[in-house]
Amino acid sequence: MKHFTITFKPDDKQISIHAGATLVEAAEQAGIILNTVCGGKGTCKKCLVKIEPDAQEVLACQHHIQSDLTVTIPNSSRFFEQKILEHGIDTKIDLAATIHEKYQAKAAPDKIFGIAVDIGTTTVVTKLINMTDGQCLATEAVLNPQSRYGDDVISRIAYAQTDEKLAELQKTIIDCINDLTTKLCKKTSIDANHIYEMCVVGNTTMNHIFLKLPVTQLGQAPYKAFSLDAHDLPAGELALRINPAGNIHTVENIAGFVGSDTTAVALAVDINSAEEMTLVVDIGTNGELVLGTKSKLYAASCAAGPALEGARITCGSRAAQGAIEAVVVNGDDIDLDVIGNCPARSICGSGLIDAVAVMLNLGIIDATGRFVEPQKLKDKLPSAIFSRIIEQDGQLAFCLNRAANVSERKVFLTQKDIRETQLAKAAIRAGIRLLQKRIGLEDCDIEHILLAGAFGNYIRKKSALRIGLLPAVPAEKIRFVGNAAVSGARMILLNRQCRELAGELARKIEYIEIAHEPEFQDVYADSMFF
Repeated sequence: MKHFTITFKPDDKQISIHAGATLVEAAEQAGIILNTVCGGKGTCKKCLVKIEPDAQEVLACQHHIQSDLTVTIPNSSRFFEQKILEHGIDTKIDLAATIHEKYQAKAAPDKIFGIAVDIGTTTVVTKLINMTDGQCLATEAVLNPQSRYGDDVISRIAYAQTDEKLAELQKTIIDCINDLTTKLCKKTSIDANHIYEMCVVGNTTMNHIFLKLPVTQLGQAPYKAFSLDAHDLPAGELALRINPAGNIHTVENIAGFVGSDTTAVALAVDINSAEEMTLVVDIGTNGELVLGTKSKLYAASCAAGPALEGARITCGSRAAQGAIEAVVVNGDDIDLDVIGNCPARSICGSGLIDAVAVMLNLGIIDATGRFVEPQKLKDKLPSAIFSRIIEQDGQLAFCLNRAANVSERKVFLTQKDIRETQLAKAAIRAGIRLLQKRIGLEDCDIEHILLAGAFGNYIRKKSALRIGLLPAVPAEKIRFVGNAAVSGARMILLNRQCRELAGELARKIEYIEIAHEPEFQDVYADSMFF
């Protein structure tokens, strides 16, 4: 097969690759990871590169190599290291009923360790735990390498339609966990043979791929899981590099789109003891909701889409270096917080929520999400802010950064971006409102809102309330619980009673398919308004 030489600028890296390969594959071979949140379908348009000498712009995922090329990759098309939420709510665990006892005949008490794993669609977090005293010894996290097959579960389900493709996805996550295990052991000088137990949580799709269970039915109505049960498997059966006698425990799922990660979150926040009405919201590409008290609990899933993680937003990205993560009004202008304290090159979900809230407060957009005509704002806005209202590709936009030179990227929000935000926000808010209707609750009846997950941990309460993402409650009723999924995984890893309670919770929580609710379309449409 014929090979061609590809030179990447400004990296000055050169590789040889076979004819027909894509520029994304060539970049990976050169050690350059491009931003392909759509999984290489060409729909997100985040991997634009320039072919020299004419600076012809092409999508790297769609351009197949048929000659020697010199390619310039702009910063806007690169995937930068993501900010990962590694820690969650601190939970006390009764060490009188710990799992480690079953290994005491095989190892000294000070040499029995376990790993808690949270497989997210976007990230994977692992914690090395001393099984005797429950202490976390080290944490390692990484972007889920399955992201190259698509940034959401639907893309992964679509890819895994054959046994071979499903096995490929499983091997990808197994290799990832093995790499993280190696790093944990190196960091703590612990022998992997002293790791006897692993507890794995994740959404139902991640759970099924990890266990190599069929996923096709998860992408088709009525979206039923192949298995909701907990599973215990020998480490060797999954090729996980811990003690061969070790056990891999996966936690019970709740429904097809509410997985064991939600079970773990519910356990970690002790919702089974809640006396007052409590809402748990885990916002991601797929938002999971749990609402109720200890007497009755309901769950729902809402397809928020990837907009809140930066996809489908013109200048959007995940929470990586250079992403705007906060926007505030400061006197006569706005201020930005940028991850990495460097020039802004994109905007992530928390910054997006802030920016929309700021635009609403300034009157730049109205309650329908539409840009207000600039001439109506000229005398109402400070000149510095008014100058940020620009025209971009024939539509109004709001420019967030002031580029210091021509090489810096302009970061802005367009009318289309506002609409994408509304669609994502409406999906979450409609899900909450329909659960409220099921129980007969007004916003004022909700006493506690617990925000779980990376997105929930970084958004500002006032901005989320301003755009109507959450029920209208006083901000002090909203609390961040961080990566509560991995906190719950640690509890289940260590304690027999927690393991049993997780199963009871998964069976107790009643799943509501909100898209089938008679009022869904009306509630969803109404939730589009800010």
